[in-house]
Amino acid sequence: MHIVLEPWHWVVLGVALMLIELVVPTFAAIWFGIAAIMVSILYWLFPWMGFATQIVTWTVLSILCTILWFKFIKPLSIDKTKAGLPREATIGQIGMVIQTDLNHEQIKVRFSLPVLGTDEWLCRSTSSHLQVGDRVIVTDILGNDLLVEAYSSQQGK
Repeated sequence: MHIVLEPWHWVVLGVALMLIELVVPTFAAIWFGIAAIMVSILYWLFPWMGFATQIVTWTVLSILCTILWFKFIKPLSIDKTKAGLPREATIGQIGMVIQTDLNHEQIKVRFSLPVLGTDEWLCRSTSSHLQVGDRVIVTDILGNDLLVEAYSSQQGK
């Protein structure tokens, strides 16, 4: 049996695989679809490609796309917020004082990574001499406030 595929067959296969991705939550079919579209482009550029060459090219490109996703692209999309994490993940976070002299002896602290879903918190301090720009470290959680104390570079070592 002699199978003849045209470039448009690969495009249809690629689009179908990408549409399957809408139904299947694994985020894997899309890479096979992208590889199929890449094979269609290569087959259009090099029409003398045989069926076996097309299948091998599709397999290799599918593996390459999947490896590239897991090795380089997926690590960039990791959520770095601390939302929903337990108390222990919040304690030890370091931030910078951005506002002082608020009601009830509170200060406003900004964290470089969001803590429990937000990057700015009203905090209570154990030291009264904090100024705007000082670095603080979270030592406890008191209701809706974080308890912080002055952070020195010697503490982190």
